[in-house]
Amino acid sequence: MKSLIFTMLMSFLLGLCACDSAFTVSRATGIAYEVIVVMDKIAWDGTTGTAVKEELTSPVPYLPQSESSMRITYVRPDQFDGMMKYVRNVLIVNIDKNIYTKVSLLKETDKWAKGQAVIYLNAPDGESIETFLADNQRVLVEQYTKEEMKRARDLLHEKYSSVVMEKVKNKLGITLYAPEDMTASSNDSIDCLWFSNNAVKGRMDLIIYSFPFTDPNTFTLEYLVDKRDSVVKYTIPGSFPGSYMSTEKRVVDYFASTLQGKYCGIVRGLWRMEGDMMGGPFVSYARVDEKNKRVIVTEGFVYEPAKEKKNYIRRLEATLQTMRLPDEQDSKQAEIAEEEKKNE
Repeated sequence: MKSLIFTMLMSFLLGLCACDSAFTVSRATGIAYEVIVVMDKIAWDGTTGTAVKEELTSPVPYLPQSESSMRITYVRPDQFDGMMKYVRNVLIVNIDKNIYTKVSLLKETDKWAKGQAVIYLNAPDGESIETFLADNQRVLVEQYTKEEMKRARDLLHEKYSSVVMEKVKNKLGITLYAPEDMTASSNDSIDCLWFSNNAVKGRMDLIIYSFPFTDPNTFTLEYLVDKRDSVVKYTIPGSFPGSYMSTEKRVVDYFASTLQGKYCGIVRGLWRMEGDMMGGPFVSYARVDEKNKRVIVTEGFVYEPAKEKKNYIRRLEATLQTMRLPDEQDSKQAEIAEEEKKNE
């Protein structure tokens, strides 16, 4: 709690700007994936508060160890004032049978500060909140994760690796905003590129490869995992002779999504090094480049033994979401328009 307040204080002082002889906050404060919960103390200390805590701290899926989705700071409604109102993620739980007849979930952006996401969880009683959260698991986490991903993409557009951008443009004709510390490149093949930050702690890697699009059945878990294994086996060697990367088949899944209004196949899971003691999480996005009749796969994977990996893999997924195909408008305005359309 003390570290959060100190961080908020420093961010608050740096974010103040003069406007019409008054002070306003230009940017929301706080730490990524941290949320302030504003809620009645009795409800917080009871079963309703437990349900809210369990929702927000539910494990991030597809990680080798259990890691909570969000960090929580609780404040009473009468404490929620001053700097508290400028935190980037806020959950306000209102329980009042005289006002609400059923559970509702409302989101408001930029309420008190730019880049802020405030979610209101309204209900007539605590029991209805508990039922709602049980029936809609990760509903709050996904809302905040969506906002954090957007913030991460915004930062990547401001500061990114020119090494990655130049090579993906020249080799594949796409654009990709990768973290600026990803400057190591280990493969100049036109069909597969490999980038890394080569960090001792929190190592993040990207691989981008393509193959001809000849079969609609490409977008299945089995096909994409087989293709992945065939690529990484020869692209990502291990530390020992004969060791190579592969997919952990027991922890992998496929999700259908969209990016830039077009189909995107997402694979999440764990990788391991055959013949070595290495492993970690990965996420990949597969998209069809119709103009060039090919599938382009962008993947991020993390190696950080015995420590939390969630924010590294989240940062890499935000990177994957910035990828634009040759026939797509590579502009911030296009992304904003897509985001607005999703929120309609």
